[in-house]
Amino acid sequence: MIEETLLEAEEKMDKAVEVAKDDFSSIRTGRANPGLYNKVLVDYYGSPTPLQQLASFAIPDARTILITPFDKTALRDIERALSDSEVGANPSNDGNVIRITIPDLTQERRKEYVKIVKTKGEDAKISIRNIRRKAKETLDKLVKDGEAGEDEGSRAEKELDALTKAHVDGIDELLKRKEAELLEV
Repeated sequence: MIEETLLEAEEKMDKAVEVAKDDFSSIRTGRANPGLYNKVLVDYYGSPTPLQQLASFAIPDARTILITPFDKTALRDIERALSDSEVGANPSNDGNVIRITIPDLTQERRKEYVKIVKTKGEDAKISIRNIRRKAKETLDKLVKDGEAGEDEGSRAEKELDALTKAHVDGIDELLKRKEAELLEV
């Protein structure tokens, strides 16, 4: 039962790190990156559809993204969704593809993005700590109910702490890399 609790906590912490990676990739750095558009939903025949299901992405140079819709009739809807998105894209449409040119970021805007990244990183750490707390409560209950010995409980708690520290350190490392990427001119 202790092993199951630790495995479940580790899986949930891994997922929290993955969510943080996805969140970090959706923050633009001044370099063309299709990950910016992962969360853009397009109203496609009345239902919100993720952009990556409707189009392919190409990056011809560091500041340009070409979006080629699989269905040409969705071109206007995709363009509208990009314009309305929080990414701040300014798409231009030539009838076949949508071209997005990413402008240079100002130093002030870069610092704003760093704050956003730090907030998302802290949210991920809080999530990991909450997973740890729930797992610890489960372990304490097992010891209290007599399903596990106190030695096993304290060993499992140390393992849980090591697991938590490893995942929090992973978030810190992702955060440090993203911050350096954002501040790079």
